[in-house]
Amino acid sequence: MAAASAAFEAVANLDPRWPASLLDRIAEEIMALGDALLDRAAAETALPRGRLISERGRTVGQLKMFAQIVREGAWLDATIDTGDAHRQPLPKPDVRRMAIARGPVAVFGASNFPFAFSAVGGDTASALAAGNPVIVKGHPSHPGTSELFATAVLAAIKARNLPPGLYALLQGRSNDLGAALVRHPAAAAVGFTGSRKAGRALFDLAAGRPNPIPVYAEMGSLNPLIILPGAIQERGAAMAKDLAGSILLGGGQFCTKPGVILMVGNPTEFLVALEQHISSTQSVTMLNQPLRDGFLSRVTQWKRIDGVRASGAPAAIGYAGTRPILFETTAAVFLSEGELREEAFGPAALVVRCDDETEIARVLGTLGGNLTATVHAAAGDNPVALIGAMQSIAGRIVFNGYPTGVEVCNAMVHGGPYPATTDANSTSVGSAAIRRFARQVAFQNTPDEFLPPALQNGNPLKIIRNVNGRMTAEPVER
Repeated sequence: MAAASAAFEAVANLDPRWPASLLDRIAEEIMALGDALLDRAAAETALPRGRLISERGRTVGQLKMFAQIVREGAWLDATIDTGDAHRQPLPKPDVRRMAIARGPVAVFGASNFPFAFSAVGGDTASALAAGNPVIVKGHPSHPGTSELFATAVLAAIKARNLPPGLYALLQGRSNDLGAALVRHPAAAAVGFTGSRKAGRALFDLAAGRPNPIPVYAEMGSLNPLIILPGAIQERGAAMAKDLAGSILLGGGQFCTKPGVILMVGNPTEFLVALEQHISSTQSVTMLNQPLRDGFLSRVTQWKRIDGVRASGAPAAIGYAGTRPILFETTAAVFLSEGELREEAFGPAALVVRCDDETEIARVLGTLGGNLTATVHAAAGDNPVALIGAMQSIAGRIVFNGYPTGVEVCNAMVHGGPYPATTDANSTSVGSAAIRRFARQVAFQNTPDEFLPPALQNGNPLKIIRNVNGRMTAEPVER
């Protein structure tokens, strides 16, 4: 943390586009790791090679995306309102605003994305892009993978002649290590992806500091998926197959897995097909034994509830394996049993049969915040009211699709109201993720030579700025 603080001071007066060159070089160093990275990750996570290659592409892609964002400079939100000394009855001051880095950021790696949300994942990339040093608490499920990523980052920092304190990886299972990072006086913000229990613990620690700091925690989601009658009639067979694939994608260990399926009536043929597709996968190897054990504990609780039907019995298979299960119940049971509203992180989903769309909306109102909400509709369906209800609980609304698969793009929102995240106005995926690790500063009546380059009259960075309400890259007229 001391090295990070020193590095933050050392880069303060560099060309503000310095993170772009670093991020591009990190991407190169990751690719240079070659098969060693893929082999190690496969051994530690049991994820198939194809998935790891895809995730490596996403990791490198988001590094390059943030490099381009830094070069373009729009994320700085440079805004200039020039003064008017002759305004009456009082002169108008010259006020100029922009985003600046916060300081050292503590990032907690996730278990389910050992590349894209771990040692050099989206939190690390976006925090570095904003000009912050990053200290990563590596996830204990894939320490060797994290170590390889760390060597790539440090090699890139050395190649760009930047202070080594810009990045550090700390390994260990102790909760005290994570707590020490959050409590440290130098820490300016926290990025986290994981369980609600751990995320909330970090949030409370940060709030209890003498100087509280923001915690951007993504803590899981039920991701309700609504299927209306018209959609069943139009494409029920295809949906049963595709929905099963979404539920089981990544072993059911995606934070966007559709965990609660809401339907009108009792479409028996569809439910039988969905159950058959789920059951056709005999077993899933989860990322680690604690995740598997937590999953088994949750689904065992569900199976014991009167009025809940399960497609099979919970089972431990080998070191971290388990059997996929589909559960089914009514809205009345779901509304009366709070345990059914707790996430089962793994290869399971719960179908909730509702009497009508009004009851679906009532169920939605009990789910709390979610990362996503999905609706499938067709001719004869009118999902307008449900879409309105979905907006109040989710960060991303999906229409006639599936929530798994989060596109890394400018418009993406991967966030949502609590308890999905600790900040409903943030996203951990997409270009807007950089905003979490910056803060706004205004300069009033500051001489041009003392202003940051992004706010100087001549616009030496050649970026688009808001000048007196007009977007322009032109210099400010003196």
